[in-house]
Amino acid sequence: MATYIALMKFTDQGIRNVKDTVKRAEAFKEAAKKSGVTVKENYWVTGRYDVISIVEAADDMAATALALSLGAGGNLHTETLRAFGPAEMKQILEKMG
Repeated sequence: MATYIALMKFTDQGIRNVKDTVKRAEAFKEAAKKSGVTVKENYWVTGRYDVISIVEAADDMAATALALSLGAGGNLHTETLRAFGPAEMKQILEKMG
């Protein structure tokens, strides 16, 4: 499973309905599970972003489909980053010429 970090910002709609954000996060977890993606953690943060999620997915297509579905809900803008753990980074470095 690949790890992804989703950086999210509330849209105007999302901030107007911010009191539902925890409920929406639970619905996000359930939708992710149905599409084969595991939400490891959700964090509400201060600063440039409002929410950060750490997810695991079988591939880029599953992670991208989930991010697009989340964005289509209209409450968040998303930016998804592929994350590499130490073992994966070691493999990447071994492929360097």
